[in-house]
Amino acid sequence: MRPSFARVVGLMIVSVAHVVSLTRRQPSVPADRLVAEMVPPPRFGDVRFDTYIPDPNQPGQAAAVLRLERFAAALNGDGGNGKRRWFRRESAPGPSGIYLDGGYGVGKTHLLASLWHAAPGPKSLCTFVELTNLVGALGFRQTVEALSGHRLLCIDEFELDDPGDTVLVSTLLGKLADAGVKLAATSNTLPDKLGEGRFAAQDFMREIQGLSARFEALRIDGEDYRHRGLPAAPTPIADDVVAKAAATAPEGAALDDFSALLAHLATVHPSRYGAMLDGVTGIFWRGVRPVQDQATALRLVVLADRMYDRELPIVASGVPFDELFTEEMVAGGYRKKYLRAISRLVAMAREGAELVPTR
Repeated sequence: MRPSFARVVGLMIVSVAHVVSLTRRQPSVPADRLVAEMVPPPRFGDVRFDTYIPDPNQPGQAAAVLRLERFAAALNGDGGNGKRRWFRRESAPGPSGIYLDGGYGVGKTHLLASLWHAAPGPKSLCTFVELTNLVGALGFRQTVEALSGHRLLCIDEFELDDPGDTVLVSTLLGKLADAGVKLAATSNTLPDKLGEGRFAAQDFMREIQGLSARFEALRIDGEDYRHRGLPAAPTPIADDVVAKAAATAPEGAALDDFSALLAHLATVHPSRYGAMLDGVTGIFWRGVRPVQDQATALRLVVLADRMYDRELPIVASGVPFDELFTEEMVAGGYRKKYLRAISRLVAMAREGAELVPTR
C-alpha cells in the first residue's frame, strides 16, 4: 500500500526537522555575554605550550614558545626562574606586550591561547573585531573599567582596517597598559606596518607607532600546519548530496544557499556571527561561488574564523574554496586575511568529508 501524500510530506519534514538555517537567525548579544565569552574558543580550549609542535626547520617557532613561557612566568610572579616574587603586578619585568607576527597556519592562535591558559587571572582573550565591538557595546570608558583590572589581555587577528579603529585601539591599549595590563596579540602584519594597503596609514603613523612601541614582536615563520602532509581538500559535491548530508547529519546541521547567506551576513553585525552559530554542529552550503566585492568577502572571513573556532565541519557544492576570492582581492591589502580564510575553510571541508553519504 502506497503512503498518502500527506504522510510522505510528514516523513520529509521529520527527516530534516533537526536542520537549521543561518539565514533565519538574527541573534541579539547582550554586553555581559561579550565580556564573559572573551576566553579561548572550543578549538583552543585545551591547547598548552607543550601541545604545540614546532616545525624543526623553523627555529623561530621553538624560540617563540620559550619566550612566551617566560612571559607567562613573569605574569605569575616567578620572574621566569620558578621562584615566586611578591611585587605589584604593574612592576612585572618585560615589555607591555608580546606580538606574534607570521603567516597563516603557523600556530599563532595556539600559542596565544596557551599563554592565556598559563597566565593568572583575571584575563581575557578575544579577536580584534570582538574587542572593537565590546567598545561599541559598553562605551570606551566602561570598556577601560572592565579590562583595566586584568593581568592579561590577548588579542587574536590584530588588524587595523580603518582610521577609526587605529585611533580607538591605540588609545584603549594605551590606557590598559598604563593600568598595568599586559598585552599579547597575533597578526599577519608587523605592528609598524598595520593599515598598509587598507587606508592612508601615513596619516595615522603616530598612533601606529605608539601601538608598535608597546609590543615586542616575535616573528614565526613556517608552513601552514593545517595542510602539512595532508591530502588536498575534497572536491565539491552536488547540491542534492549536500542537502542529503545535512538531513542525515547529527542535530544542529545548518543548511543554506551560499548566495542567500552572503546577503544575510550584511544584515547581522560581525560581533554576532559567533552567536549566530549557537547550537550548530555542521555547515552545509549549496552553490558556493566566487565573492565579487570586498565588503562581502571580509564578512565571510569573519564568519569563517568563527566557524573554525567552533570546530565546525563543512560540506559544500559549487566552486572549491581556493576560488572564493578574486585574484585582485588576494593581491590587495587584505591578502593575508583571505589566505587565512581559505586555509581554514579547506581544513573544515576536509573534516566534513566524513559527513557525505557514501550512497
